Amino acid sequence: MLRERCATMVINVLIADQECAFANVLAARLDDEDDIAVVGAVEVKAPISRLPARKPVEVILLDGDLPGDAANRLCENHSGGDQPTRVITLSASSEPERIVKAIRAGTAAWVRKDESLAYLLRVIRGVARGESWLPPSETADVLRLLLRTGESHTENERLLATLTKAERAVLACLAEGAANRAMVAEQLHLSVHTVRTHLQNLMAKLGVHSMLEAVALTRNNPGGVPSDGAGEDVVAEAIPRAVPP
Repeated sequence: MLRERCATMVINVLIADQECAFANVLAARLDDEDDIAVVGAVEVKAPISRLPARKPVEVILLDGDLPGDAANRLCENHSGGDQPTRVITLSASSEPERIVKAIRAGTAAWVRKDESLAYLLRVIRGVARGESWLPPSETADVLRLLLRTGESHTENERLLATLTKAERAVLACLAEGAANRAMVAEQLHLSVHTVRTHLQNLMAKLGVHSMLEAVALTRNNPGGVPSDGAGEDVVAEAIPRAVPP
């Protein structure tokens, strides 16, 4: 019975790092712990969408210094879904701006690679319990940036909420990849002139000067373009129905 109870408490960990030697050494140290099982140490050199693992893992130790935005993309892919994996980002540095981006991507913790093994073990066990960990020296700056970003998102939401259903539908088409007004008109069964009018009105309301700026504003908004059925009644709102004789 005790053996079964201990087995259920083991934290399966996957290590992914661009330095094979670092990943292997860390794996060997973690494997000494009774409550941690390293299921793999993956060397990541080229961009990949998901990390290979022999079995389900509860925690991923991810190299935050991968080239470009590879670490955040991997974090997004693994931290989402019905059974998300908790991600701990390991990095040689701890700039608040980078930490905020990682948090937005779904990371549960940020740990510098020069931290002690004892500290990393506390973070792993805490994250497995559902906790979030930040470098103590950067916590205040990270929270300040998150609050500032939150205020920006609130303002974006307020601006987008002023749009009519038809204007939201037009903006949603652009955000989803419609390249020009003709494509939007075709998708929404409107005339190009009507789409142009909606664009002029929505850009004035949002305080932007181009379609690109309008779409960028939706990218900065966590919920995208607000939807309350926008698009269902666009034709009815944009073009009055013919009155029967």
